[in-house]
Amino acid sequence: MRSYSLIFLSFIICFPLFSQDRISSFNFASRSEVIAPNGMAATSQPLATQVALDILKQGGTAVDAAIAANATLGLMEPTGCGIGGDLFAIVWDAETEQLHGLNASGRSPQSLSLSYFQENGMNQIPFYGPLSVSVPGAVDGWFELHGKFGKLPMEVILAPAINYAREGFPVSELISLYMEMASSRFAKEPYFSSTYMPRGHTPKKGELFKNPRLATTLELIADKGRKAFYKGEIAKKIVAHMQEIGGFLSLDDFKNHQSEWVDPVSTNYRGYDVWELPPNGQGIAALQMLNILEKFDLRSMGFGSAEYIHAFVEAKKLAFEDRAKFYADPAFNKLPIDKLISKSYADERRKLMGKRAARSYPAGILKDGDTIYLTVADKDGNMVSLIQSNYKGMGSGVIPGELGFMLQDRGALLSLEEGHYNVYEPGKRPFHTIIPAFVTKDGKPFMSFGLMGGSMQPQGHVQVLINMIDFDMNLQEAGDAPRIRHEGSTDPAGPRKMNDGGTIYFESGIDMIEIKKLVFLGHKVTIGGSYGGYQAIMYDPKEGVYYGASEFRKDGHAAGY
Repeated sequence: MRSYSLIFLSFIICFPLFSQDRISSFNFASRSEVIAPNGMAATSQPLATQVALDILKQGGTAVDAAIAANATLGLMEPTGCGIGGDLFAIVWDAETEQLHGLNASGRSPQSLSLSYFQENGMNQIPFYGPLSVSVPGAVDGWFELHGKFGKLPMEVILAPAINYAREGFPVSELISLYMEMASSRFAKEPYFSSTYMPRGHTPKKGELFKNPRLATTLELIADKGRKAFYKGEIAKKIVAHMQEIGGFLSLDDFKNHQSEWVDPVSTNYRGYDVWELPPNGQGIAALQMLNILEKFDLRSMGFGSAEYIHAFVEAKKLAFEDRAKFYADPAFNKLPIDKLISKSYADERRKLMGKRAARSYPAGILKDGDTIYLTVADKDGNMVSLIQSNYKGMGSGVIPGELGFMLQDRGALLSLEEGHYNVYEPGKRPFHTIIPAFVTKDGKPFMSFGLMGGSMQPQGHVQVLINMIDFDMNLQEAGDAPRIRHEGSTDPAGPRKMNDGGTIYFESGIDMIEIKKLVFLGHKVTIGGSYGGYQAIMYDPKEGVYYGASEFRKDGHAAGY
């Protein structure tokens, strides 16, 4: 018996692949990175990724492919995005070696005032119904991006989405679940069942789903361009439906809509320049957190340690207090963005952090006043980081007639608190949670990435970057690693609540011993929750190849050629 034991022990030592350890990476990595020389796409739906690659192979640019993938996702993942929502993008232009930012978010109705909500006794804009609907900005965003960086005709770019909408596609597992969940809320809303429940129920996993109404709408956009959506037949149908159900959007709101090209803002974290878009989005929260955490030796603390998680959560609390106070439409406010993302301000804020969990922090005193993410890179070195959303719970529940899509409920993120930076005003862009990100190193593109999921987004951006820069994970591992999510009451929209320090939500994979240590430090903890969905592309200038990653939490897929 002894000899057999020795033989068995020798077998285990010589052949470690039979153990639970991965050969070349961390145990939590779900797969290897995708590596390709000519182009790369990473989206949350494999068929949309293939659409992007097909456009690249036809000679399209990264932007052409991103628009095609976004249109396809609006059909295939209507629980997260669609032409009823808004869009933000960061584009690396290889020719000029510059980053460009696009804010394609819509504005509140001009005919709706704060007094309406006050007279009706509301202290928060409802998430569902016509009051939450702002002008959809995504289609205008497509045409702005295409006009500056596109090459192929829009008819070619939108053709894959139109064909899938007419001929049908098999619904993927997670989206089937999300559509079923949405139906419990929206099944009785006008046009929901006829659009999304053609067999009497939302499509099951693998069932072919068709949306001919959306196909017709996309054909109008492909044929007549932006004006079809903002001045023509589509705008008129949306406005007529909104007026029928007590909404406030008008034809003038659509005609006057315009996206805005903005300069991305950045901070340097340990030699890497991390780029986000300025408010009305929440991207600079990630920059604030990185600035605060940079002075900590996170590498020596170790991934998943109580010491690291405590520092991360307290930095998040500090940044989100400023998020609740200052992040809003800059067209209506003088926002102290440069101060908020400065290293000196981070030094001031860091002094407030202690060894135990804080119940709350004050916002800074300054003198100045559900979602999809995708990324595409082409053979010429252009890269686009794009995020698009209808917001909470598939959107407002308002489907404008037989157009085949739902309108967003992003307007619910405007505050009804007088004097707040984000208070409701006519023609104002709401505070936004969706944020694309980009990283450069020594002035060259390093990574295009993003992560879905409301307030998880800046927290996810920071965790992915720390995983790569401080904990030496590769592009795939950095997204697959167990995440944490802190939730508190620092909300830029709803009425202010008593802050009790919030709760840390843990994904499986964090050591329970470390979680217990956090409890002793005064943190409230729980297991479970939602942790977003990550896609990324990294560029290796030495070999001239792209690395792609798409995580296991979504139905997503990264692929190249």
